[in-house]
Amino acid sequence: MSAFKPERVFSGFSVDDLDAARTFYGETLGMQVSSNPMGFLEIGLPKGGSLLVYDKPDHVPATYTVLNFAVSDVDAAVDDLNSRGVVTKIYTDPDFGTDEKGIARMGPDGATGPEIAWFRDPAGNVISVLAEPEGV
Repeated sequence: MSAFKPERVFSGFSVDDLDAARTFYGETLGMQVSSNPMGFLEIGLPKGGSLLVYDKPDHVPATYTVLNFAVSDVDAAVDDLNSRGVVTKIYTDPDFGTDEKGIARMGPDGATGPEIAWFRDPAGNVISVLAEPEGV
């Protein structure tokens, strides 16, 4: 019998300002945000689970996407994010094939890929909004 039986699984990433993260994830993006007993933020995820966001004084933004939001309509999601002040055109050189809204509609090799747009949180971490694959 295995002794490895996690009670809960979650992921996390650092930021340099918890108050700015609370405002961005809670108010700008409309996520459920709470403080946990250790003083970190917990972001409730739409279908259960959570994400831990912790303050790190020497925070360096990740060089990869730390969080992905799958949506049914990327164009509508990008328009909504832009109306909230979120910038989705963050890549220019290379631009990863993004259009004026910051949406990539094909993979870098010209192959069909999911529609995806990237944006940053106040700490500089990269987040994406991408098309939900059919049948999920």
